[in-house]
Order: sequence, then structure tokens, then C-alpha cells
Amino acid sequence: MDSKLAAAASIDDYIAAQASAVQPILQRIRAIAREEAPQAEEAISYRMPALMQGGALLYFAAFNKHIGVYTPVRGDAALLRALAPYRGEKGNLSFPLTEAMPYALIRRVVRQRVKEMAAKAPGSRTK
Repeated sequence: MDSKLAAAASIDDYIAAQASAVQPILQRIRAIAREEAPQAEEAISYRMPALMQGGALLYFAAFNKHIGVYTPVRGDAALLRALAPYRGEKGNLSFPLTEAMPYALIRRVVRQRVKEMAAKAPGSRTK
């Protein structure tokens, strides 16, 4: 991993250290996450941008050939079917940079994660 990325102290730093072609993609994913989870706190965790809201809501990162999104999506069968082409062995999502970025699908992922995290929150009736 590039030493500039290892030293990123914020999501802004992380995005600025990426290739110029990837920066707008990361900014848009970040904006979607902020819109869907306005209470989430931004952090760098595992050397990746992360949003935390009662735990890890979402991680995202740029790689040479794809954008990785790390989040254990559960419970929404239609969403899981839509994610199937992008899912890795451990549930990570890999969106190829050679294809149009499925921002609407990423938005659905964040919405589902917000629901999941809310259901796990103390005092939630939907545990």
C-alpha cells in the first residue's frame, strides 16, 4: 500500500492521495453515505475511509481496478440478489472501474446498513 495512503489522517486526505480519475467516484460514494447516514462519524479505519454509526456502517477504498465497499449486508433478499455480481467471498463488494459505478445500488447498501445498525442499537424494538 502506498505510504501516502497509510498516513491519511482523514477521508479528505485519503481521497486526495488517490488518482485524479478515482477521486470523483470516492467523493460521490462519500456524499451518498453522508446523505443516507447524516449522523455517522467519519474515520480512517484499516487505512480506509469509514463511516461509524453504532459500529462500522461502511468502509470504502480505491484499488487499481476496482472500488471496494466493505459492509456485511443482510436481510434484504432483493438487494442481495442485485449485489451478487459484485460480492466477494467474504461479502465484500468490488465495483470494477471499467464499468459505470452503480451509485443507486451503493445508496441502497447504505440505507440497508443504516436499518441494520438501528435495529442493533440499544433500546431498539426491532432487535
